[in-house]
Amino acid sequence: MRISLRSPYDREILRLAALALGALAAEPLYILTDTAIVGHLGRSQLAALAIAATILSALFTVFNFLQYGTTAQTARASGAGAVGTARQLGAQTLWLSLGIGVAVAALTAGLAQPLVAAMGGDGETAAFAVTYLRIAALGLPFAFVALGAQGYLRGVSDLRRPLLILVGGNVLNVVLELLFVYGFDWGISGSAWGTTLAQAAMGLAFLVSVVPRERIARRLRPELIRRLLSLGRHIFVRTAALLGAFVLGTAVTARFGEASLGAHQIAFQIWIFLAFVLDAVAIAGQVIVGRALGAGRSDEAYDASVRMIALAVAAGAVFAGAMLALEPWIPRAFTSDAAVLSKTALIWPIFALMQPLNGAVFALDGILIGAGDGRYLMWSMVAAFCACATVMLLALVLDWGLAGVWAALVVLILVRLVTLGSRFRRRRWLVTGWT
Repeated sequence: MRISLRSPYDREILRLAALALGALAAEPLYILTDTAIVGHLGRSQLAALAIAATILSALFTVFNFLQYGTTAQTARASGAGAVGTARQLGAQTLWLSLGIGVAVAALTAGLAQPLVAAMGGDGETAAFAVTYLRIAALGLPFAFVALGAQGYLRGVSDLRRPLLILVGGNVLNVVLELLFVYGFDWGISGSAWGTTLAQAAMGLAFLVSVVPRERIARRLRPELIRRLLSLGRHIFVRTAALLGAFVLGTAVTARFGEASLGAHQIAFQIWIFLAFVLDAVAIAGQVIVGRALGAGRSDEAYDASVRMIALAVAAGAVFAGAMLALEPWIPRAFTSDAAVLSKTALIWPIFALMQPLNGAVFALDGILIGAGDGRYLMWSMVAAFCACATVMLLALVLDWGLAGVWAALVVLILVRLVTLGSRFRRRRWLVTGWT
């Protein structure tokens, strides 16, 4: 397959990816901000944040079908000319997001202690993690509404409003955290309250922006909710398997001590941040592929997808070089603990060199989501999880340490690359039309 330096799809891909980039990079900045601020409070607080952030990220991300499924369905409806249906899909995802968000928030607050214990937290670390979780749970309904609203706006190719709202929310988050943690001396509780209030403001901003301006009807449409859930259930399982690997990695790392857990938190949160940045091309893939297939243009969907994969791999290679070059300085922005820095240096080359592989996998994932190929995505991710979990458990039993955990994450990415690449080449995902 020959990849040219320029493509007729570049302008649309880069326009959508640039707007998505700001929004996607803004999301993990919540946790990166927490990590930078809390990391200087002490080792126990940083370890507690590693546990709480992993649980919250898992709960938040496992329901990302509210965003990704809505984008794919709305883009397909828009491409087919069914504008009214696209707007109705926006209304249904808001109802669905709110209901799920309230339920998840209640469960998280109620089960905070056993969740932390299951992640290997104990003593002072566990107490800090439970406190953070119970406060942060209050922001989940607002964060879920923001998920659904973003999915709709992306589906109708409006990525500017999500970018503005998310950037505003992050600025507010930084201001509140600095005020609460250092100004009011609330410690890790101040970090949690800052994030919760910023998420509440962001969720309300999405509602005010989307409902009146998009002329979205407020009544429930069960048939459209079922349509969202038909793709959503596959994305849910796919995401649960992915996050299961991440949660297992943190749980295994916790058994290797606080220094390993702190290092894992730093590397993994930067990894997630870069993953969101690389995922900007995947968001463009969801929009472009869904719209093209809805309009019956399968050749356009395939050719644009080839280009997106090439761009994502190139971006990953740039990130790999930058991370390797900046290794002596980046970890020190998060901690001054010598033991944590030593463990971070051990896994840094693995973390950095994964980036080009990540780019290819994330692009393929977004393309197949845009095509609505949820069933294949689900089963391929389950296979990748099984391979990754096997290596992680071996790392625990054979005492391979933190390096063994990150080797397992490399296995996860490689299995996904093989399975998704095979599906892409066979072109069975090129199904056109709305109905």
